[in-house]
Amino acid sequence: MPFEIVRNDIVNMQVDAIVNTANPNPVIGSGVDSGIHKKAGRQLLAARQKIGRIAFGDAAITPGFGLDARYVIHTVGPVWVDGHQGEEQILASCYRKSLALAKKTGCESIAFPLIATGNYGFPKPLALQIAVREISTFLLENEMQIYLIVFGKEAFALSEKLFKSVSSYIDENYIRSKTADEYGAQTGESEVRQRRDWLRQNRRIREETAIESYAEMPVCAAAPMAEKDWGQLMQHLDAGFSETLLHLIDRTGKKDAEIYKKANVDRKLFSKIRNNPEYKPSKATALAFAFALELDLEETKDFIGRAGFALSPSSKFDVIVEYFLVNRNYNVFELNEVLFAFDQPSIGA
Repeated sequence: MPFEIVRNDIVNMQVDAIVNTANPNPVIGSGVDSGIHKKAGRQLLAARQKIGRIAFGDAAITPGFGLDARYVIHTVGPVWVDGHQGEEQILASCYRKSLALAKKTGCESIAFPLIATGNYGFPKPLALQIAVREISTFLLENEMQIYLIVFGKEAFALSEKLFKSVSSYIDENYIRSKTADEYGAQTGESEVRQRRDWLRQNRRIREETAIESYAEMPVCAAAPMAEKDWGQLMQHLDAGFSETLLHLIDRTGKKDAEIYKKANVDRKLFSKIRNNPEYKPSKATALAFAFALELDLEETKDFIGRAGFALSPSSKFDVIVEYFLVNRNYNVFELNEVLFAFDQPSIGA
């Protein structure tokens, strides 16, 4: 997928460029800066010294030398004071300048740390919000594989409000569903009944459609179905995933690129889907397009159902997805932040 949050040590990323949270002066700092210089070797410091001082919020590029990455983009994040000294604007500039430099250099992939959250003291939840905002904005207009690298779980933090809200929704739905499954508790019975009613009604409609198609056909139990009759029957089947996706994109009036970028899906995969009416996506891809199309909960269930998937109250992943749909938050990148925080896989390609 074009944007992914992963746990790793950034020095081990095999990408075109990794971003270094550099000291403004050409010296080796601590944390990420130290680790990158250690693996890259002495040549990196020599190249960095040729650049000289880098202003806060600016970025410069050098070769990667001993790293797996071809380049190192050095950017200087803000030192957090009180939030009223332009810290947010400087941090946003770090991401924008680094991405622009990577694009200018012809990079197809780049890995970022969570800039300025170490010794510079930038609050992690706000830093994460800015990082995701700037990266997702860039991806709406550009093609690039971007990774946000989190070394350990303690380095990643959602806003307290969002974390509590999602946790509460999980408690009310996923935990209750698990309790009902395991102990036969009555809690959540109305939600289960509603889901069963919806499935029953949907199944009845499909059965009636099939019956109507058979009504025009001659009764011939022993003889094989004629080719033309089989073709007529198949016309009554629901449209598949690819056909439905293209129809829904046309309904929005938006360009294909607007939708697949918003879905965090790359152009190559979208091309496969468009050119193959029988394409079977993963659940993560199907859901990503549902979010990009801003479908409501029931529309999403029908849409992913065409690819053979469903949302279950017994899956924490599904309950988190449902939380976003119920609250009409269609930001795939923010959803992936939450999924990562709760140890769930991301959506997208």
